[in-house]
Amino acid sequence: MLQCMLQSTQYRYIIILLFCVVSISCSSTDEGDDPPFTPTPQVEDTQGTTDGETDTSQYAAIDFSNWKITLPVDENNNGSPDEYQPAQLVDFGYQNIEAIAPFMYDDIEDTSLVFHVYPASSTANSSYSRTELRELINPSNSRENWTLTQGGTLSGTLKMEDISQDGNPSNDYHRTIVMQIHGIISQEDMETHGFSSNNGPPLLKMYWKDGYIWSHKKSLVDESTEGDALLDTSSDTWEDIKDNMGYVGFEPFTLSITATEARLEIQLNDQSPLIYEDVSLEKWPFENYFKAGNYLTSTDAQAFATLKYYNLEVTH
Repeated sequence: MLQCMLQSTQYRYIIILLFCVVSISCSSTDEGDDPPFTPTPQVEDTQGTTDGETDTSQYAAIDFSNWKITLPVDENNNGSPDEYQPAQLVDFGYQNIEAIAPFMYDDIEDTSLVFHVYPASSTANSSYSRTELRELINPSNSRENWTLTQGGTLSGTLKMEDISQDGNPSNDYHRTIVMQIHGIISQEDMETHGFSSNNGPPLLKMYWKDGYIWSHKKSLVDESTEGDALLDTSSDTWEDIKDNMGYVGFEPFTLSITATEARLEIQLNDQSPLIYEDVSLEKWPFENYFKAGNYLTSTDAQAFATLKYYNLEVTH
């Protein structure tokens, strides 16, 4: 009888021991060195990627290699609007410059680059403010530019996003210049004539006016003007001829300007191009550079304009 009780007790200890071993084994599996897999959150960088590379599909197709930007403010108090050079803008460098952010910034919702402007600081030869790109065919030397004989094409898709209303009864909104061919006196003529400024007149200004795209092209007041007299930049020698190219409103539109020797061709969307071929172009004595952006032609305190570019391209 006693032997049976001892055997029963031994069996009971063996069963308890086996239960403990199994329990410890199971516990070790749940809390071992390899915990259950937990996904690691992917944090996007400031340009919307997870691998450190820029997702360019989110941004407007604009190469800043040959553009500098002029802003409508003078934050460094040097008496001129602030400017940033191509080397500061390329590779999305403009996104890291705090001073640029209020005036030129990305809208990734529609893949555009926004140009915003209001009246503030202006250049020496103008009363108006701008958030505008200036072409530099040589990024390190603004004195190198191109002639009509050399030619070039500027094209882009853009849209007027918002603009202030004009108090002038003849206009619904203020107006802004969205593209230009600007003239500049060549270094040769500067040295020959001893000019103090190389500023020339704008050969072509493309305006947004109350939803219409207008071309203002410089022409001689007197087509018989010759020689050094052609270098006079005043309205006594050069005046604007104006053409309404059609209505775009607040919708995207594509605009291109092709300059060749004694000829300008301007294309708005799929309309028939506007072509200039005249004596004034044959005699145009200045070198040139392209401009693109938002050049608000108002000094009203409440004026503003917000323009979007979806792409911009220059070829020569």
